[in-house]
Amino acid sequence: MRRIFLVSSILALIAVACSPATVGGSPRVVATTTILGDITTNVVDECGPLVTTLMPIGQDPHAFQPSANQAATMQTADLVIANGLDLEQGLDDVLASAEREGVPVLRVAEQLDPVPFGRHFSATERPTSPGTLDPHVWLDPIRMADGVELITAAAIDQMPDLEACITESGDTYRDAVVTTHQRIEDILSVVPDERRVLVTNHDSLGYFADRYRFTILGTVVPSGSTLAEPSPSDLRELVDIMRSARADVIFAETTEPARLAEAVAAELGYPVDVVELYTGSLGAPGSGADTYLGLLETDARRIADALGR
Repeated sequence: MRRIFLVSSILALIAVACSPATVGGSPRVVATTTILGDITTNVVDECGPLVTTLMPIGQDPHAFQPSANQAATMQTADLVIANGLDLEQGLDDVLASAEREGVPVLRVAEQLDPVPFGRHFSATERPTSPGTLDPHVWLDPIRMADGVELITAAAIDQMPDLEACITESGDTYRDAVVTTHQRIEDILSVVPDERRVLVTNHDSLGYFADRYRFTILGTVVPSGSTLAEPSPSDLRELVDIMRSARADVIFAETTEPARLAEAVAAELGYPVDVVELYTGSLGAPGSGADTYLGLLETDARRIADALGR
């Protein structure tokens, strides 16, 4: 009931909001996550539109709730770039309200050939949420190269007078994403086949695993959302799976506390590294993950350092 009341209050405030659709005559594009914000900025920023990113750095997109001002910003945008597939659960009602008001909303993940959770798991681990589509498409740069094309096309649709500039920027950035994929393959080449096994905090690395030939051995939180909570039996099962495979690395996430991963590691009775990855959010300036392309390379290097031995 509290969430319904909060959303209703936000939508009521939107109804009386008078924010203009443009700022200083410039079109306004709103992106939900920091990752989509960086990608969208690279596509349109030099061409004139102002890009607003709703979520702050370090925010878990599964848990984000917008303020009234942020909801009003979406309601008056010229274009909203969202992930979709229930990643931004706290934005669903506000996005739907914006669409009813005529705001174009591009849900990128829904158009990038999403696949169900579980196809990348080893035979020893049960799939997470079988049949539910995995929203974490940005961790496959080849898919997101196509996502850049979707964002470019959506921006041109809303700002046709900027078509030449947006097309050039979009093409240049798409090439950079593909080049980053090639660098990731080189970085991960040091990981032998028998070490291409991942234990993760929640089920977020499926697309990465598929693209770079890894297997997901298990997850600390047996869900595609960080909002779920593992039971004691879930954690015991993961300990048994890791012990049987002699797995010695757990990949945690910068957007979530690592205490559960550390607790699992402590139960195994042999040295286990807990390594943080940037999954749902960019990193702070200077982290090496403060851009989308930097995030991909930083994660690849951390995985290679942990498993390439």
